[in-house]
Amino acid sequence: MAELTSLSAAVAELVHDGDSVALEGFTHLIPFAAGQEVLRQGRRDLELIRMTPDVIYDQMVGVGAARKLVFSYAGNPGVGSLHRLRDAIENGWPVALEIEEHSHAGMANRYAAGAAKLPCALMRGYIGTDLERHTRVERVCCPFTGEELVAVPALNPDVAIIHAQEADREGNVQLWGIPGVQKEAVLAGRRSLVTVERVVDQLLPRPGGVFIPGWVIDYVAAAPGGSYPSYSHSISDRDNDFYRDWDRISRDRDRFTDWMRTHVFDGAPA
Repeated sequence: MAELTSLSAAVAELVHDGDSVALEGFTHLIPFAAGQEVLRQGRRDLELIRMTPDVIYDQMVGVGAARKLVFSYAGNPGVGSLHRLRDAIENGWPVALEIEEHSHAGMANRYAAGAAKLPCALMRGYIGTDLERHTRVERVCCPFTGEELVAVPALNPDVAIIHAQEADREGNVQLWGIPGVQKEAVLAGRRSLVTVERVVDQLLPRPGGVFIPGWVIDYVAAAPGGSYPSYSHSISDRDNDFYRDWDRISRDRDRFTDWMRTHVFDGAPA
């Protein structure tokens, strides 16, 4: 069963330099606290994986923690570009960043294949687009129908990290609200950490809830507010002002560096 521990202890145990790390959560339940703890512990040379890289990955790329980004859509939600990500790609600051871009459906299928312990997934996407020539996919022929399909390689990150609303004291987890690929990421990951808003004595089923059993999770860490400035459905609200402010903060290297020093590196460990 999953071990309940502190966020700092879990990150220290699970995340190593050079790892491939997926921090997943769609619109809400984005694991900001965990990502920032990875930065506080000085991890470097990471391959970052995420269906929709947003501000947390802008922060991780901006301090030089990443060597590669595997993704589908990257942007500051509702605002525009991720300026630290663009600076790394266009100018190699603070370090050069390799990118591997996929479609949204492609990333979801890659996680599903990894969760099922399959080497790849088959789909009808990519064909007829420029993306096919610039990423890791291969055309295959269906042995039953003769249809030409695309195979996308499975994702099996070294570490999968997600945020959820609740865990019980045995390490079982429940999340609810907008579903993402959190379950698939945990099942696909070689190691896993779930941060939660609260630990409860018993998980009560909720409409649309997703249960992840403790026996597929390595560590669970209480991190109230761990999705901020994103939100945790029915528990916390999204800070829309922060996302707008981030556009200004992240445009300038010095302003970004000062913000990260003040709010992340000099902040109390989670």
